[in-house]
Amino acid sequence: MDWNLLKVFLAIARSGSLSGAASKLEVNHSTIFRRLNALEQSIGGRLFDRLANRYELTAMGQEMLKLSEGIENSFDDLQRHIIGKDLQPQGCVKITAPHNIAYRYLPGYLSDFNLLYPNIQIELLVSNQASNMNSRQADIAVRATSAPPQHLIGRRVCAIGWSVYASGAYQDKFGLPASIKQLKEHALIGATGAMRSLPAFIWLEQAHGEQIVIRVDELVAMSYLAQAGQALAVLPDDQDRPELKKLFALGSNISSELWLLTHPDLRNVARIKLLMQYLATAFASQTELQINAD
Repeated sequence: MDWNLLKVFLAIARSGSLSGAASKLEVNHSTIFRRLNALEQSIGGRLFDRLANRYELTAMGQEMLKLSEGIENSFDDLQRHIIGKDLQPQGCVKITAPHNIAYRYLPGYLSDFNLLYPNIQIELLVSNQASNMNSRQADIAVRATSAPPQHLIGRRVCAIGWSVYASGAYQDKFGLPASIKQLKEHALIGATGAMRSLPAFIWLEQAHGEQIVIRVDELVAMSYLAQAGQALAVLPDDQDRPELKKLFALGSNISSELWLLTHPDLRNVARIKLLMQYLATAFASQTELQINAD
């Protein structure tokens, strides 16, 4: 049986007239009349007595009313259930991020995100390798770069400043420089591998290469070398933590851009859009990153 015919029947029963039903369902009078006739023909009996200006339920109509209201309630429950599911995106999102972002920021962000969207499962890949996105191992990449790959799309969420950092252990042994000019009197930690191409380490090699006593190819490891007191380190400010002393900034000309990136063909996937929007807002709340959001 056509549910639309039952809706017409319920509207007439509740309003007591064809015109009232037509107004409620926002259709014309003749449509209501035609659908009522079709319904009565399909069940082989009259549902209403036509009395003056009112339509009164017959005995069959009274029985039909009880059954129709039960069907109506079932449809309402079904609609609420389906809509509720639709408003709760689900599925897996794979996100790749460099070590310090993955250790320090993402655990809290992702925990809060899952409270809002419990049906979205997150897989976190801790790496700064571009191959994670090139091979489609990840849906979203958090990357510190000034030149994101052209085959990806996304947004710059902030600019991260760089500063010189030391530890209490280093200070106890050698004291601390008061300015960049005094760096020439101190031991420094340099970069190797791909990190040597970062602006901060290009500057460090050119200005203070002779003072570099150890090199490392990963920023978190560099921060812990500085914490151990071996030398001073030039680090992005997302590495700032209580065990390190931030001495002075390198200046706005040396900074990193933090990007959220995805594949163009994933831009309209609801769960991915939601996570990217959430992360952009979350990173914007971190004042120590010297936010300059687009």
